[in-house]
Parts: sequence; C-alpha cells; structure tokens
Amino acid sequence: MTQQRSRLALPLILILAILAVSTSSLFIRYAQKDAPSLVIAALRLTFASLVLAPLALTRHREELKGISRRDLLLGMLSGGFLAAHFATWITSLEYTSVASSVVLVSSGPLWVALLSPLILKESLSKSVLMGMGLALIGGSVIGLGDACRLDGGLVCPPLPDFVRGRAFLGNFLALAGAWAVAGYLIIGRSLRARISLVPYIFVVYSMAAVVLILVMLAAGQTMFGFPPIAYLWILLLALAPQLIGHSSYNWALKFLPAALVSVTTLGEPIASAILAYFLLQESPTALTLMGGLLILVGIYVSSSSRENRKA
Repeated sequence: MTQQRSRLALPLILILAILAVSTSSLFIRYAQKDAPSLVIAALRLTFASLVLAPLALTRHREELKGISRRDLLLGMLSGGFLAAHFATWITSLEYTSVASSVVLVSSGPLWVALLSPLILKESLSKSVLMGMGLALIGGSVIGLGDACRLDGGLVCPPLPDFVRGRAFLGNFLALAGAWAVAGYLIIGRSLRARISLVPYIFVVYSMAAVVLILVMLAAGQTMFGFPPIAYLWILLLALAPQLIGHSSYNWALKFLPAALVSVTTLGEPIASAILAYFLLQESPTALTLMGGLLILVGIYVSSSSRENRKA
C-alpha cells in the first residue's frame, strides 16, 4: 500500500479500530463470569501473539532479525506498558460500570498530549488541543454519570462515600490503565517510523503476554481449568479488539502523531456504552449522553485539523 493510499485509508481504518475495540469490555465482562481478570489479560495477549507468530516468523523473519538492540528494548518496554494497561483496566471492570471504566481508560490523550512534545518533539495544533479539551470534558461528564444525577442541578454523593466505594477503586484502576496506554502509544509512535506493523506488534504483544503470565503466576493463578465458553470469549477478545483494533491503531501511528491517534480512541466509550445498553442492560444516563456528544465533537475537531492531515 503506497503512502498516499495509506493516508486515504486512515479514516476507514480508524473507524474499524474503534468499532473492534469497543467490543472489548463486553467480551471481558462475559469472560469474568468464569475467569479472573489477570488470566483474561494474559490469555488475550498470548492468543494474539500465537496468531501472529506464523506470519511474523515466516514473512518478516529478516526484519525481526534486523531490529536493533535499542529498538528491541523499546519494543519490550512498550509491551510492559501494554501489560500494565490490560492488567489494570480489565480488573477495573470488576468494580465499576463499562461506561466509567472505558471513559477513564480513554483519557490517555491527556497524558499523551502532556508527554509527546517533551519526548517525541511533536507540536500540537490548536485544533487538536481544542478537540482534546472537548473530548476530555465529555469523558469527565460520562464519568460523573454513574455517581451523580441531574435533579434540578447536579446531585452527587458525599466525597467520603464516593472514595470508599467499589466504583472508586475501579475508576482508579481504569485511570492507571490510561497512564500505561500513554506510554505504549508514545513508544509506538517512535518505533513505527522504523519498524513495519507485523514485526512491531509481534514483539510488543509477545512481551506483554510474557509479563502478564509472570504476574498471573505470581498471583497464584493458572490459565487452565476454565469452562470452554470462557476461552471462547477470550479468543474473541484477542481476535477483534486486539488484532483488529489495537493493530489498526499501531498501523496509524506510522502516519499520524501519537496525540491524534489517542484522541480517536475516545470514540470507544460511545460505542461501548451503546453495546452495554443492549447486551448488558446498563442504561446510559443523561450525563452519559451529554458527554458522548462532546466526545464526538472533539474527535471531529481534532481529526479535521489541516495540520494533522499533513503530519
């Protein structure tokens, strides 16, 4: 695929990525009925790495051999960030709603925006900053939707009660997942300029799988002995959100700044909330709907930036 054709395909591929990744929270919730969160995270990356292995080790063997030691170490570090992202975020879904968890973990753009100018020397256009601001405000509004309600004004529980609740722990874990994914995206932006997609994601996903397996074993858990349906949900998690969704984002990192790619991921909370409504009976509140509209506007403003099309 030529550079020009790749750029023309960017909008469609990013939309596909959002739709694929949006199924993640549903598959996780279904799998959590039978399997612990760390097991789900470890198997997700293990299955994805095993599916990639034949292609990576045959058609991309020479490129894998040619990766410099520095880039290999960076790829392994990226895998470590990805492992931390899935360990914290998947666990968060045990404690809080899909909407809150997915919105908070999607706050990665804020942290990418803060770090990209320092680490990647990437300037941020006014359109990206404006869109990011709208999207993050929208995400905050959705986050309030679970704990607060509109009743002649915004009514929220006392702060001590909120901090002691299960939702607070889940929301913190989701936020930790956002910090981890920021590191993953920033390193990916740097490496994708030098390494093609399949070798890059094979190194990163494999490293993440190894880290998660070690963490799982340290926690005294095992991959074996669960009902077949649990493995089916995790396999679907590896195929759709991981191999289609995350790999599409990694492909886009070759052509777009990390901050912009991370902003497009904010479409995930909207699609996830819609799926949760129909399949998990989690009804979005008025605040959730308001926040979703702000996120959509923010993504449109950022994506339509003339500077980003040239990036």
